[in-house]
Amino acid sequence: MAPGFIFTTSLAPAIAAGARASVEYLKSAHRLREAHQERAAQLKRRLSDAGIPVMANETHIVPVHVGDPVLCKRMTDALLEDHGIYVQPINYPTVPRGGERMRLTPTPMHDDAMLDALVEALRDVYARHAGVKVA
Repeated sequence: MAPGFIFTTSLAPAIAAGARASVEYLKSAHRLREAHQERAAQLKRRLSDAGIPVMANETHIVPVHVGDPVLCKRMTDALLEDHGIYVQPINYPTVPRGGERMRLTPTPMHDDAMLDALVEALRDVYARHAGVKVA
């Protein structure tokens, strides 16, 4: 019976039910999970081949090292404004100072053309904002 503003961080029951249904579906959707991992691996390879500093990890998240909070924000803003690509900047305190990065999260729905466009956009942003010319 408490006012809703007290519980502003709780999920609505419909959202919780939708999340649960998604998890249940994905438990048996092996091809979709395999496609998800393949897209992440493909993006990591393409970025590495382009000389973009991908941080090693074993998940579907593709972290790209920047190392400066102001530059990280500037680069993610440029990706959105100039290329129409939203990328989440990750800064302190989520990561240690000097560990600032962009968090890329490819999905099974991202095709090769989309991955190519992202790599080209990152090349552009690194060259213009970080003064780094990548391959």
